[in-house]
Amino acid sequence: MLFIDGSFGEGGGQIIRTALGLAALSQTPLHILNIRAKRSKPGLRPQHLACVKAMQVITQAEVRGVHVGSKELIFVPKGIFPGDYKFDIGTAGSTSLLLQCLLLPLSHANRPSMLVLKGGTHVPFSPPFHYLKHVFVPILSKIGIKLELELINWGWYPKGGGEIRVKISPQQRELTEHQRKWEDPPSFVSLKALSAAANLPHHIVTQQAKRLSECMQVQGFSLQMLEETVQSKGKGSFLFLWIDEEIKAGFSALGARGKPAERVAEEVCHCFIRYLKAKVALDEHLADQLIPFLALTPGVSSFTTVVSSHLITNVEVTKKILKCNILVEGKMGYPAKVTVITI
Repeated sequence: MLFIDGSFGEGGGQIIRTALGLAALSQTPLHILNIRAKRSKPGLRPQHLACVKAMQVITQAEVRGVHVGSKELIFVPKGIFPGDYKFDIGTAGSTSLLLQCLLLPLSHANRPSMLVLKGGTHVPFSPPFHYLKHVFVPILSKIGIKLELELINWGWYPKGGGEIRVKISPQQRELTEHQRKWEDPPSFVSLKALSAAANLPHHIVTQQAKRLSECMQVQGFSLQMLEETVQSKGKGSFLFLWIDEEIKAGFSALGARGKPAERVAEEVCHCFIRYLKAKVALDEHLADQLIPFLALTPGVSSFTTVVSSHLITNVEVTKKILKCNILVEGKMGYPAKVTVITI
């Protein structure tokens, strides 16, 4: 039985998701203690329970501590069983985070899986669907993991009601190149962006787009902008900016009641400029999401990024379960080189 301290690092749900995914893949019995101990509402929340229950289904695991508020969880997987699954979080919990948990074992199964995931698709504190599609999935393809994503319904906080469909193909076992290096910042002159809203006046979409275009013009970049008014169960607005080159990076913000559309755009612009000034390859969100997958890819991988608490958390959890070597040459909040060595 492997013990994981759930209060380590950022001490949130990421520890649970990464630990469950890697334990399922490596078929390691797992005991997580002190779950979210430092949070205002410690223990498992509904969105975390959704991950645990979904992992229980695809691994036919024995599980204890599966209830809201539980501060301990025991997970004993019995295999990996790919197939067609439907999982409904039941709230506006993130479908993206649920997918990333399930993806670790299912991408290494012996046949494809088809998933239908219901919940939030564009919600706070998680990668929006479009980040997965335009940033996360393309870089996974470089290490032999193929996903096909489809957005069926948009889901905003607090109503949820979103739906995505995913086809996961088994990772290619024989890769033509084992070394993966993303160390130099991307070279680009143009960017792509999406401004969207549901059940709100269209001028919000236009104002978000206009202000972001102005910000990018000041920085010397041209912008290919798409504006959409979408159908959804709830209300919400979304702005996403991404680099569509060999190296991908994405920056997004959500609208909220009383939050001007211009401020949504300025948040996106701020994140982009911070990335630009750091002169790194991977944005900090992609960096922490990628760690477990690189640790499963034979050879040496390396990238530059800005160190975040989520990155450090994923590095330590991954090292503990997979026994791989991961070096972070830098300190919190600053640019760093990360090297992942897997035999």
